[in-house]
Amino acid sequence: MSSSITRISDLCEQVRGVTYSKAEASLTPSEGYKPVIRANNITENGLTFDDLVFVPKGRINNRQSIKENDVVIATSSGSIDIVGKAARALTDFDGGFGAFCKVLRPNNKVDAGYFSHFFRTKQYRQRVSALASGANINNLRNEHLDDLEIQVPSIPEQRRIAVILDKADALRTKRREAIAKLDQLLKSVFLDMFGDPVTNPKGWAKLPLQDLCEAPDDIKCGPFGTQLAKSEFTKEGVPLWGIKNVNALFNRPTKEFVSAETAKRLYAYSIQSGDIVMTRKGTVGNCAIYPKGFPTGIMHSDLLRLRVSEKHCAPIFVSYQLHESQDVEQQMKLISGGAIMPGINVGRLKNLQVFVPPLAEQQTFAEVSEKFEQQKDRLQHHANQLDALFASLQHRAFAGEL
Repeated sequence: MSSSITRISDLCEQVRGVTYSKAEASLTPSEGYKPVIRANNITENGLTFDDLVFVPKGRINNRQSIKENDVVIATSSGSIDIVGKAARALTDFDGGFGAFCKVLRPNNKVDAGYFSHFFRTKQYRQRVSALASGANINNLRNEHLDDLEIQVPSIPEQRRIAVILDKADALRTKRREAIAKLDQLLKSVFLDMFGDPVTNPKGWAKLPLQDLCEAPDDIKCGPFGTQLAKSEFTKEGVPLWGIKNVNALFNRPTKEFVSAETAKRLYAYSIQSGDIVMTRKGTVGNCAIYPKGFPTGIMHSDLLRLRVSEKHCAPIFVSYQLHESQDVEQQMKLISGGAIMPGINVGRLKNLQVFVPPLAEQQTFAEVSEKFEQQKDRLQHHANQLDALFASLQHRAFAGEL
């Protein structure tokens, strides 16, 4: 099939976002106001319509109302990971989009599905990341988007390719939904066995975390920079773990290590199988159990270790509460003064309370949870395969090889 290399500007109209002041914006809907989508509403799975802001409807002109098939792009952010994020509007939306976003509105020279898929490719993300890099804030200017080039076959061929990519993407969505349902089911199991931690209808005893540990230092923050210099990092040896590893439940391997000698000096900051590891910066409060069979490691300064005694409680049960309990979430907000904190105060964390049913019941939940995790691992493995297939199809589609 014949195709041509075409500039994005020849295939769409570019529309700027809505400018408004904080003083006139509202977080709640009211008469005379319309919603505005921001960069946080642009996700891998499409546009989301929660956490909107509302501005006087006069601020949004007709061109700035989101139309079906518009591609909404985040064009300015302090994070290079956010700039360039794009999602297709599947329907008209009676609202606008913020000044840190732009819309590309495809014309009749291109199939809307084919056009929108281009903005999800690795090639596109790499290109805009290189273009947007700035000293303090990353920006995509009009010409950055206009000058992007795309392989454009005939309209029937574009539609054929879009259908293939849509079907592959639908499989990925179903797999993600299956994983999410497992999480929901485990939450139902927890509530059925123990009740809501906020109301504690079964009257379980509540204890501070420090009472679940054998020694005061079992709850400990990672080493400060003065204790572990970056120059001490090595390419092999004792693993050094950070926030990204915890957020990935330790399924993401570390690339940082320290020597055995350094690890011995930092033994007080070690993490061992069964330890609960918590992020204290960034994604504050995220938890993961350090897996069985992993070698003893060292934690970065932005992590916390909770080494609870298995004589008193099941680590998985405690970790689940720390990660999922709204009661714990409320206590965390009190610890932080209600704001996003630069770091958790370890002393206050030791006094954070969780409820403690009989050990046998905790262990039963832990066994159920482990079975769920095994099933999730299988689903995630399949999801990773589908992601790889989708990326391959995307690459071939816009290289004229599909």
